[in-house]
Amino acid sequence: MESPNEESIRQRKIIHVDMDAFYASVEQLDNPILRGKALAVGGGENRGVVSAASYEARKFGVRSAMSGFLAKKKCPHLIFVHPRFDRYREISQQIRAIFLEYTDLVEPLSLDEAYLDVTQNKKGNPSATMIAREIRQKILEKTGLTASAGISINKFIAKVASDYNKPNGQKTVNPDEVLEFLENLAIGKFYGVGKVTEEKMYQLGIFTGADLKQKSIEYLTDHFGKSGAYYYHVVRGIHNGQVKPDRLVKSVGTEHTFDENLVSEIFMMERLDIIADELTRRLNKKKIAGKTITLKIKYSDFTQQTRSKTLPYFISDKSLIMETVKELLYQEKLKDSVRLLGISLANLNTEESGVKKPVAVQLKFDF
Repeated sequence: MESPNEESIRQRKIIHVDMDAFYASVEQLDNPILRGKALAVGGGENRGVVSAASYEARKFGVRSAMSGFLAKKKCPHLIFVHPRFDRYREISQQIRAIFLEYTDLVEPLSLDEAYLDVTQNKKGNPSATMIAREIRQKILEKTGLTASAGISINKFIAKVASDYNKPNGQKTVNPDEVLEFLENLAIGKFYGVGKVTEEKMYQLGIFTGADLKQKSIEYLTDHFGKSGAYYYHVVRGIHNGQVKPDRLVKSVGTEHTFDENLVSEIFMMERLDIIADELTRRLNKKKIAGKTITLKIKYSDFTQQTRSKTLPYFISDKSLIMETVKELLYQEKLKDSVRLLGISLANLNTEESGVKKPVAVQLKFDF
């Protein structure tokens, strides 16, 4: 007889689809000269940050969020191109349309990845593995781009599995394989375990899922706070997060990295005015307003600071946003020259209790 935990993990069929080096692959698709080249999408080698790297660049250790300077040092022949988000969104919408041919339970995580719940699906196909293969083939035919996929009984395992056979591959972790898969998994491969946590796990003698499974929930909570319970459950195949097709936006923000460090608040206000323009365009397009304004400041030494203020009413008007941003900027003396500024709006009207929440239906089928 199955235990309650074993029985419960057999309920759903989840696919995580992740486009392969999406931004860089779009640039190589649109510009044949860039194909096969080490490519970084981002602001450039002097002041920019890498948003995405082609697989040719990744071989040299170039990664997203890396400074352009370091990326160029690792890969001297690296080519930088500026991002074209309108183009990425256009292709993302084409991909989303393919997902919706199979299920309405699609939860986008970004322009290049999403969860799909295909427990019940529009094709009546009982095989999530076959559905993932079909979707990847349709994406290739429609866009000319490759995607990878992970298939399993919950979002956590599907996301881990999608990284297994990249690029242009997929991996299925069947219900009877889940526990062994997780026990053999290197701790750094667990979604939610970053570099700092990975190092801390190593210091505690936790190198694999099997090591993690030996620790009690009390032990993990003592060492990792609230995340301890999460680690305790996911290594046992327990992750009950539903695929939510209408994930609520928690915040909307825009930020810019500058070619030269800014030392004067006057110059910063000029840049913040441009950033606020972009932010209000996004807010108006989505018909979103918020109460909490946050000013993000990154200094020349890469240390970061945020200053926030919550208003008693919703705003989306640029003049009102800038009024608060100015107050936040002059709130205290800047400690150094500034390389990046950003403005975000949170506590949004999308979070009001009157907003209708999506309902995901979960039924039990053979995998």
